[in-house]
Amino acid sequence: QGQLVESGGGLVQSGGSLRLSCAASGRTFSSTAMGWFRQAAGKEREFVAGITRWSGGSTTYADSVKGRFTISRDNVKNTVYLQMNSLKPEDTAVYYCAALQNYYSRIVDYWGQGTQVTVSS
Repeated sequence: QGQLVESGGGLVQSGGSLRLSCAASGRTFSSTAMGWFRQAAGKEREFVAGITRWSGGSTTYADSVKGRFTISRDNVKNTVYLQMNSLKPEDTAVYYCAALQNYYSRIVDYWGQGTQVTVSS
C-alpha cells in the first residue's frame, strides 16, 4: 500500500478554477486506477472522477461535474490531477484522492488525507 498526498486546494470565487494534485508513493502507481472523491459538510463522501491506470486512459465523471472537471495523470511523476473549472459554491468540500481496486467498481483501496476547496458566491 502506498501513500497519497493531495495539494492545491484553497478559496476561490464562483466561476473560478483550481487544479488539485495528488502525489503517490510506491511502485504500483502506474498499475492502479485512481479517483477523486469529495465530502461536503454534513454529507456523505461522493465520487467525483476516475481514470484508468494509463496516462491518457479512460475517464469517468459524476454528472454534477461533467464538462467542468478533468481528471488526468502523469505516470512518470506518479501524480494524478483534477482540473476544476467554472466552480460553483456547491463544489465546496474536502476533496480526497483515492487508489481504486477497480476502475469500474470505484471501490477504494486507500485514501489521501484530503484538501479543502471552498467556493465563495
